[in-house]
Amino acid sequence: MEDAAGNIIASLGRVRLVDLAANEGLPSDNYKMCVSTLSQSLAQYSAAIIQLPPSDGALLRCGLDSARLFFHQRGYSSSEAVHSDGTREWCKTSGYSVVPQMWLELYDYRPGVTVTEPSGTMELPPSGLPDIFSVLGKVSRDILEAISFSLNLRSCAFTEILDNIPLRSQEVSSSVLSACCHSRPSFEGAHQHSIASQDDGELLMFSDQDQQMDKTLLTLVKSDMSGLYVKDLHGRWILVDGDLGPHDVVVYPGLALYQETAGYVNPAVHKTEVGNLQGCMFGRCSLLFKLMPRSVARLSGSEMRAAGHGIDAQFQVPIPVNDFMQTDHSADQLFPKNSEPSSHTEQDSASFNSSMKKKKGSTRTKPLPPSKRLRLEAQRVLKERVQDIADKKGIKLRFCNLKECESHIRSSDSPCENIRLEIGWPQGVPFVHPHDLPNKAKLGFLEAYEPGWTASQQEMELSF
Repeated sequence: MEDAAGNIIASLGRVRLVDLAANEGLPSDNYKMCVSTLSQSLAQYSAAIIQLPPSDGALLRCGLDSARLFFHQRGYSSSEAVHSDGTREWCKTSGYSVVPQMWLELYDYRPGVTVTEPSGTMELPPSGLPDIFSVLGKVSRDILEAISFSLNLRSCAFTEILDNIPLRSQEVSSSVLSACCHSRPSFEGAHQHSIASQDDGELLMFSDQDQQMDKTLLTLVKSDMSGLYVKDLHGRWILVDGDLGPHDVVVYPGLALYQETAGYVNPAVHKTEVGNLQGCMFGRCSLLFKLMPRSVARLSGSEMRAAGHGIDAQFQVPIPVNDFMQTDHSADQLFPKNSEPSSHTEQDSASFNSSMKKKKGSTRTKPLPPSKRLRLEAQRVLKERVQDIADKKGIKLRFCNLKECESHIRSSDSPCENIRLEIGWPQGVPFVHPHDLPNKAKLGFLEAYEPGWTASQQEMELSF
């Protein structure tokens, strides 16, 4: 497994919640700085740290203490009922459950659901869950607003896919707060651990199901000890909760936000360390708040389209949330180059060379044919070059419609003239997202930001 070492601690972006809350009127410099810190941390590490007010931090610590005692006093036997999202509807899970292969016990709190034991009696949950749900729900929505601001979306862009505030009569919350306990010593099945890596003679052990991605909009995590790992931009496993303060929580995006933002916000690929807990009689306890889209909503990316962002074909068909939740999503399928994000790595070059070998009859004058590789290159150049230039210059990108911009490029007085000049957009190329450009224009786009790119590809084709 690549770079699963536990000594990699990321310098995640850290922002205070009070600075991230949006107010009426013009955004302050402090707000814009916090949004930038958040968005850059999510882009680089797929996670960020949010510092809550002291009162909220104290509430979470009390919740962790209560969860620790709840699991400690609760017995478990292999004959006890085990449920998962596969055996019950995803938006109705509640109460106690176990996932043996992950050494994990959970207690799901979901407003609108009354939890009962198999015997029919009321189950007493860890204390404070309703208050914690309310606090973390507000925090997650503030974070979502900051993300929408960074993407140049309108205010409350995600309101249509979120639960009502407050819930209406007979409604059940789609979002859920889970009290979790990993590796409790009395929990049976401990022998099912799997070894992930060994560094300096110390074993790091992880649950059997690594490479996880939550089907959430956002996930907020507060734990009583470190152990949460997330893959960063370069495909390395990094420890994201190794340097948390008493009022800090970790936030990372999920697959639903990836779908709703048309791939502009990547979901976190994460796993939890379940080893190195010798002598810990309670295991590793944590509180997970999962902000979910409501079950009757549709993920369409319409707000991204309205903001002028280019939408790839795979995101253009709206998906009902229920269908989305029942579809398997693999990290390898979504990110085939997840472990090699840079196009300049040797592995990526080897992969491209292999695909080029399959092409026959290539000549020096033959242009690069339309391909998924070309589209991915265009998207990468946009994110790594154009967006970087725009951020440094403080420019908010809003792409034109393809047909309209064909007249803009011939006019000296057009809506996109200044932006095109400031970021060095190729002359004669419509100012639209590369996904919307014809293939010849994509070649010109790439050549402008990576001089020599076309020639290098032609030389590679000639060598085969």
